[in-house]
Amino acid sequence: MTHNVKVNMKWAYKEENNFEKRRAEGDKIRRKYPDRIPVIVERAPKSRLRDLDKKKYLVPSDLTVGQFYFLIRKRIHLRPEDALFFFVNNVIPQTMTTMGQLYQDHHEEDLFLYIAYSDESVYGGDAAPQ
Repeated sequence: MTHNVKVNMKWAYKEENNFEKRRAEGDKIRRKYPDRIPVIVERAPKSRLRDLDKKKYLVPSDLTVGQFYFLIRKRIHLRPEDALFFFVNNVIPQTMTTMGQLYQDHHEEDLFLYIAYSDESVYGGDAAPQ
């Protein structure tokens, strides 16, 4: 089931890199690695989860969202019982969706796919980004 959720995310990557720089990098990555997806992953500001050691990922387009969850869970050292939710353009993506399909549907004009993560499935509670 796909959930629409209103997200007000401030992306550190966007604040640190202007649009022209991001677009040039996104274009270069897509030309050099056409079968890979450039993804920016950042923690929702009020999430209780730890920050990732890196924000930028280059993932195979046939990787599923579920497999990407597993990868991110490992990087932030989550226990099996700990919750993790992704948000892409106000949508919680389905786990069987490929990253390629998610990219096709939701990449931004700078050619990156942006994913926010949180320990809460609904923005508006304690984990709501500002």
